Amino acid sequence: MAIDKVTPWVKSTCAYCGVGCGIEAKPTASGQLDIRGDADHPANYGRLCSKGLALGETVTHEGRLQYPSINGHQVDWNSAIKHVATQFSDIIEQHGKEAVAFYVSGQLLTEDYYVANKLMKGFIGTGNIDTNSRLCMSSSVAGHKRAFGSDTVPGCYEDLELADMIIITGSNLAWCHPVLYQRIKAEKQRRPSLQVIVIDPRKTDTCEIANQHLALKAGSDVALFNGLLSYLNQHHQLNNAYINAHTEGFEQAVERANKDAGDIATVAAKTGLSIEQLNTFYRLYAKNEKVVTLYSQGVNQSIQGTDKVNSILNCHLAMGRIGKPGSGPFSVTGQPNAMGGRE
Repeated sequence: MAIDKVTPWVKSTCAYCGVGCGIEAKPTASGQLDIRGDADHPANYGRLCSKGLALGETVTHEGRLQYPSINGHQVDWNSAIKHVATQFSDIIEQHGKEAVAFYVSGQLLTEDYYVANKLMKGFIGTGNIDTNSRLCMSSSVAGHKRAFGSDTVPGCYEDLELADMIIITGSNLAWCHPVLYQRIKAEKQRRPSLQVIVIDPRKTDTCEIANQHLALKAGSDVALFNGLLSYLNQHHQLNNAYINAHTEGFEQAVERANKDAGDIATVAAKTGLSIEQLNTFYRLYAKNEKVVTLYSQGVNQSIQGTDKVNSILNCHLAMGRIGKPGSGPFSVTGQPNAMGGRE
């Protein structure tokens, strides 16, 4: 009688949203996978949402293309690769290397991006390669480069447990990044003093844990955060030591914020919020030392997307709340390796 070998769990990463949860997978007799959260992974500590838990159901052969085909006819791999190479070569010969391009996914590994970039830039010789995760985040990319000189997200998930105040803007986090939402919800239950502010024209499930829901007019985010910067300046709440040591152009930023926002009554008129709501939000921002601002596509996907991003970043820079535990602007995206694609 033979002893069955225990099939080991294999560590991997969920490829759905931008959280990048760690998973563990084990094959079953039916050809599917058993899936569980990786309890040691720093993104999720074993938590998974419904999509992550259903990953094992997606690896079956049903409905999948299991072989290469050309014009609907099955071929072997060598023939398929030769066909693709010939088509690329013929197009480049006839129309030049700028006539071809790659559009890749935000769900690839950084090493995959590297190989694809080497093929397009190094071998074919053109820069015509892009990824959906850079395009969807282009506003944030431009905002980061304006503020920091590079596309950098100066925060990490651990900041969510360390913050005294978390602002969620442009995101229904409960639906779009449920594991992060559950982390914040758990921390809120553990530490009721944690202030959670949701900024969204709609009332979504994310508002369940909010101390304050600011249902501003769509598109008025810049006025809201420029109003915050103007408020901080008028009420002498700025971190002048940080501003003088680490920033430039502050006077111009405040001047523009004052011009755009005016007084708090003007901000109220532009955002559709009450003066009382604005004063409560602005006072909380000024009072709490550790502030994280989570923002996503509701900020980015706009003709004012880059300005929205910079209005958020300016407030963090003005208070020196950046690069410190529990503090910072935090762009959350829809792809698990969006940064890899952008880099």
